[in-house]
Amino acid sequence: MTSTPTNTSANRDRASPAPSSRTSAETADAPTTSIPTAYVSDKADDSSKLRVFLSILRKFIGVADIASVRFSLPAQLLEPTPNLEYWNYLDRPETFISIGDSDDALGRMLAVLRFWFTKDLKYVKGKPCKPYNSALGEFFRCNWEVEDSSPAIIGNGPKVSATGEVSTEAPKLVRVSYITEQTSHHPPVSAFWVDCPVKGISARGFDQLSAKFTGTSVRVTPGAHNLGIFINLQHRDNEEYRLTHPVAHLAGMLRGSLSVTVADTCYITCPKSRIKVILHYLEEGWLGKAQNRVLGVIFQYDPDNDSMARIKDVPEKDVLARIDGCWQDQVRYTMKDTKESQLLIDLNPLWPIPKIIPPETQQLTNESRRFWHGVTEAILTKQYGQATKIKQELEERQREKATSRKEQGSEWTPRFFTEALMPNGKPELTEDGIRALERLQAGDYHLEESAILGA
Repeated sequence: MTSTPTNTSANRDRASPAPSSRTSAETADAPTTSIPTAYVSDKADDSSKLRVFLSILRKFIGVADIASVRFSLPAQLLEPTPNLEYWNYLDRPETFISIGDSDDALGRMLAVLRFWFTKDLKYVKGKPCKPYNSALGEFFRCNWEVEDSSPAIIGNGPKVSATGEVSTEAPKLVRVSYITEQTSHHPPVSAFWVDCPVKGISARGFDQLSAKFTGTSVRVTPGAHNLGIFINLQHRDNEEYRLTHPVAHLAGMLRGSLSVTVADTCYITCPKSRIKVILHYLEEGWLGKAQNRVLGVIFQYDPDNDSMARIKDVPEKDVLARIDGCWQDQVRYTMKDTKESQLLIDLNPLWPIPKIIPPETQQLTNESRRFWHGVTEAILTKQYGQATKIKQELEERQREKATSRKEQGSEWTPRFFTEALMPNGKPELTEDGIRALERLQAGDYHLEESAILGA
């Protein structure tokens, strides 16, 4: 394992411009590119919205998990974005596809960290928002196309394809495909799968949140079925990385300006390389000003005896590198036995990359954009009464179908994933799911309508 550091960051000199608005195709037959409106919405109305939102949340003080209650908000308090479209980890896909490029195990773990600090760029560059609650069986799919140009952090890093062939050509566009489906309604859980065959990398997991209102903020934790993000590197002997989520707080309601703060410890592990990361997000400063600081240690560990949970408990002899920085600004790493830190990622010039959405004419009735189309159009034209009416009709339809299934003694089964929930946190694709991703990779958006709908 080499210890020669290379000063690099994700597309440091190739920053994306700040988005000015959500873009759309000129015809319904063409794919659209989309950036969630939360990045660009006018914040002038936030304070009045938050006052109404706060009055509703006060009814849930003491409720253990308000996310499981699934209460219905008036349309004017919602961001006109489906939850399945909003909630993903590919704000900068080029950092994801470069994870397996380094021929050094430590270099690959540093690349995982580079991806980690960009996955929630939406919260750094935009405002937190409340998208629509997902309906059972609702699904969302999209592509990203990005240049394969992020350099390896440590070690020789030629661009390697899934077949192991080394590319000497100029950076090319690489397609990353994504599908997610609401697999459970009680509890509310969705499964997701990210695939980039040309780079031999994929990711999967279940998304579920638990939320508790404390009176001044909302404490958001991973739900019981959310065991993290699982990344697989096919051309690195199927190395698997597990990334767990920290607890976050949605604060600023009393001030009328929402913000996300993180004060918790999370972990990244790779049993095959025997490398682990502990990341510790620090509390706010004593004057209440958020520092958004993160500290971390990368070290060698025993996967069969994984007992290290705190940075201070890691023996110095096992340390490979240390992490320090601000998760909303710059994060740096320092190799063992050196004092000079190197830039891992600079978030300042980066913005979320737009998704490529299937054309309207090829979206199914339970596909997120089409399913919520009426609500979205009414909100965007400020017809909030109409938006609330349509939203309630969709919710009632879901309840009626749930009642019908119960009376018939039938269980809901997802279409694109084999099970609604998996005890190991790793969803598996059905044949339909495999075909849907293969077609996305080929730019083919055709799918047959779902035989059974959840709403």
